[in-house]
Amino acid sequence: MTPTKPSVSVLRRDLLASFVVFLVAIPLSLGIAVASEAPLAAGLIAAIAGGIVAGLAGGSPLQVSGPAAGLTVIVAELVQTYGWRATCTITLLGGLLQLALGAGRVARTALAVSPAVVHGMLAGVGAVIVLAQVHVVLGGSPQRSAVANLRELPGQLLHPQSHPALLGGLTILVLLGWSRLPRGEGRLGPALRLVPGPLPAIALATLTAWSLDWNASRVDLPRSLLDGWHAPVLPHGSLHGIVGAVMAVGLVAAVESLLCSVAVDRMRPAGVPHADLDRELLGQGAANAVSGLLGGLPVAGVIVRSTANVEAGARTRASTVLHGVWVLVLALSCGPVVEQVPLSALAALLVVLGVRLMDTARVRDLRHHREAPAYFATLVGVVLLGLGEGVLLGIGVMAMMALRRLTRLSVRAEELVPVPGDAPAPPRCHVVVEGTLTFLGVPKVTRLLQDVPPGASVDLDLNVDFMDHAAFEAIHEWRVAHERQGGRVDIDEVHETWYERAVTGEMSSPRKPPPQTRWWAPWGNRRRRSEAELDGPEVSPSALLLAGVREYHGRTARLVRPIMAELAMEQKPEHLFITCVDSRVVPNIITASGPGDLFINRNVGNLVPRHGSRTADDSVAATVEYATNVLDIRTITVCGHSNCGAMAALLAGGTEVEHLHGLSRWLKHGNHSLARYLAAEPSAEPSAEPPLTRLCKINVMQQLDNLLTYPWLRERVEAGEIELVGLYLDLQSANVQILDRAAGTFVPVPEEAPDGGGARTSLDAHGPATGGAP
Repeated sequence: MTPTKPSVSVLRRDLLASFVVFLVAIPLSLGIAVASEAPLAAGLIAAIAGGIVAGLAGGSPLQVSGPAAGLTVIVAELVQTYGWRATCTITLLGGLLQLALGAGRVARTALAVSPAVVHGMLAGVGAVIVLAQVHVVLGGSPQRSAVANLRELPGQLLHPQSHPALLGGLTILVLLGWSRLPRGEGRLGPALRLVPGPLPAIALATLTAWSLDWNASRVDLPRSLLDGWHAPVLPHGSLHGIVGAVMAVGLVAAVESLLCSVAVDRMRPAGVPHADLDRELLGQGAANAVSGLLGGLPVAGVIVRSTANVEAGARTRASTVLHGVWVLVLALSCGPVVEQVPLSALAALLVVLGVRLMDTARVRDLRHHREAPAYFATLVGVVLLGLGEGVLLGIGVMAMMALRRLTRLSVRAEELVPVPGDAPAPPRCHVVVEGTLTFLGVPKVTRLLQDVPPGASVDLDLNVDFMDHAAFEAIHEWRVAHERQGGRVDIDEVHETWYERAVTGEMSSPRKPPPQTRWWAPWGNRRRRSEAELDGPEVSPSALLLAGVREYHGRTARLVRPIMAELAMEQKPEHLFITCVDSRVVPNIITASGPGDLFINRNVGNLVPRHGSRTADDSVAATVEYATNVLDIRTITVCGHSNCGAMAALLAGGTEVEHLHGLSRWLKHGNHSLARYLAAEPSAEPSAEPPLTRLCKINVMQQLDNLLTYPWLRERVEAGEIELVGLYLDLQSANVQILDRAAGTFVPVPEEAPDGGGARTSLDAHGPATGGAP
């Protein structure tokens, strides 16, 4: 990709964002220097090196580097052990270590960290920031740990200093109000979009404190950048201690920077390139080498300043570099204007940024994937233990969860019934084992198998993706013992023949099927393979059909043969499934059902002709009658889908299918759906559904009402004997939604079935269907 020249508007955004980050970086850099027991100038030197060197050489355009709070404990210990000047040398050597790691291209391993851990880290950092900076907002001083800050917070709340608290409150009000100002109308709209919220908030607080001469602590700068500065010296001590110190600084700073880079990459606006982690590690190494050489603190990517950079509207690395330039200019000139900025206003800015880092929407997303425990473990670990310890704790919890998932095993006995017949016969047991069968699951499997009665006929289904030797021995020994006692064991392996290959001694790796040859893949995805089988460039539809039959015989028939044999003389379906003839809708796939489960009626538009319709058609009514009166089916489902051609024809007034006389007559049964659609008020929300989608969903609701026009069926529904269900398949996402009759909307299918069946038709909730002909 050819790099494009930044526009004037982008440069203006970067210029404003760099000044906001500069205002945030000054107190943080000085505060971290104090917490690290280093000279104040060391914090400014690290901010300059992180901004300019890492900004130019790094691979994450919007990440801001500088002295990091997560390294304060390490640096303070090094200063006490080796002295400040030797600590600078350790920082320089840590930078060289990072350069070596970056040259070895090992930074990509940061992507292996789960998003749950990354977001937990951000939330933990946000909590630590809030707990510390609230004290500053109230006119006090933060403690050395989040726990101490939390412990001292009640006393600080009871005895705040009025002026700092008012300035902090004013800053927060401006920040919250600025995001709610109208941006798209009037002459001020474009101007407001160019100004990030932190800038007017800090400016107003500073102007208020200066004009009213309020008593509030302000930014305190050193007179000169070189105050207290000394050239680095070699550390004195044991070699392994010095090597450990270098590795601690280099690796902790590297991990923190890479995690921050991954987090910032997730927040980047559209148009900003992805982060190059290897280049970022090289940039961090160069910045640490320069900072250590000049007598500065260790440098790392910092999430607070990076978030401020993104929130302030930065779009290129120019913002990061310029913020370092502003720190350099300030350090050389000691600008008196910046010294008027109240610390409580900057602390209030950090409080707002910290709260935004604790994004509750992330928790909802992680709960769907069952990764919330790792998120909360990381958050609590960062708050109570520290950044590195919290991340390690989160990674450990995530590893345990992954191990549990990889070894998850389901063992159940599906049926235990006697074989029918006049003479007494041993019972028959059907046992299903699903998941990964390792030694960890052996106790669970053997416990169930030991409950099988002696002499029983057992159908054992091994639906496992792996079986180790311990599991094979356990099952094989049980089988031999059970058959010795007169029982019978039939083992059916659904996927891979782990047991069979272990018995025969053929333990080579199982052959994987060719890609995209699953039974549910469309023929078009397998056309090349079929052409190769037929030795010809052209494959006729009939030849493709026969190729599919041959694949069924070779792969599937042997698996379903026992099931089909049981169903050969009688069917006992559970559901009547009315859906469209559209080839993209495959009921057995979207319901994960098999032979004998669904009694299916398919027609154009999944329509149900109303009782007494002038356009007579008994095909659907005959299906419903047979399903409910002969097969005793208790559930009827109407399933619609997106981009339905029948609904599109209804929207077009039937003009496109006028030449298809049979189809035109059939589509008259959809007139009630069209009338219901026209009577409904379309949503004015920007995210409102397209007209065709709305009609497709309304059509499902109407067909459920059409079923209730049959008096005998309505009576059974009212008596609770039959349940009506509405489904909607979105073809693009392949997701299925269920109709909430009370709300009149389609909602995601719950992960677990609610008590009593959440999809049951309620006549009271929706009202009875009225008669009439289309």
